[in-house]
Amino acid sequence: MARGPRALLLALWALAALARPSSGSGEAGGGGWYAFVKPVILQGLTDNSRFRALCSRERLLTSFGDNIVRLSTANTYSYRKVDLPFQEYVEQLLHPQDPASLGNDTLYFFGDNNFTEWASLFRHYSPPPFRLLGTTPAYSFGIAGAGSGVPFHWHGPGFSEVIYGRKRWFLYPPEKTPEFHPNKTTLAWLQDTYPALAPLERPLECTIRAGEVLYFPDRWWHATLNLDTSVFISTFLG
Repeated sequence: MARGPRALLLALWALAALARPSSGSGEAGGGGWYAFVKPVILQGLTDNSRFRALCSRERLLTSFGDNIVRLSTANTYSYRKVDLPFQEYVEQLLHPQDPASLGNDTLYFFGDNNFTEWASLFRHYSPPPFRLLGTTPAYSFGIAGAGSGVPFHWHGPGFSEVIYGRKRWFLYPPEKTPEFHPNKTTLAWLQDTYPALAPLERPLECTIRAGEVLYFPDRWWHATLNLDTSVFISTFLG
C-alpha cells in the first residue's frame, strides 16, 4: 500500500478509536463505523516475511516439534482440550477435514499457546499498527488442515492474519443470529445450510489470503473455513 493511502487509513482508524457510537445508534460520526460496526480487510501494512519464513513446516517442526500443544475441539463452545506433542499433531492430525465428522470430534490447534515456549517465534510477528482505546492485544496462533474451521461464534474485537494458505470468513452483525448447529463443522454448514439461505439471509463473506488481515468488530458472529492447510495468527483486543 502506498504511503498516502496508508496514512489516510491510519487517520480514519484514529478517528474510529475516538468516535464510538452511542448505545443503540447504529451509526458513528467521524469514521468510527470501521472500528465498531464494520469488518475491514487490511493489506500491505506490515512486513511479516521473516515470521512467515519461520512458520514453514520444516522450521516449525525443528524448533517446536517436541513442545506439548493444547488442542481444542472445532465447535462453537470448544470445552474439550487435548495435550500432545506438536509433531504428533502435524504428522497425524493435520489433514483435510472429513465432511462427515462433527466439530466436537475434530481437534484444532488455535489459541491456548504457551507464550514462553513460543516466544522465539512470536517476537518476529508485527501486528497491525492499530489499537482500540482501553484494550490490550493478545496473540492466538494456529495451524489447521484444509476444510477445517470453527463454526459460528462471537467474542471481542481483533485482527486475523493468514501467514500460509487461505481462510474464508462468514460474518453476521451482532443483532442477526445465524442459523447453525454448534457441533457441526463450518464445512457441513456450507454444504447443508448455506445453499438454502435467501439472499438477504446470507452473511458477509470474504477470503483472506497470505499477508492479508481481517479486522472483526466486537460481538460479530463469524465462522471460518480454511481452504488450504493454513497458518494464521489473531490479535485479540481485550
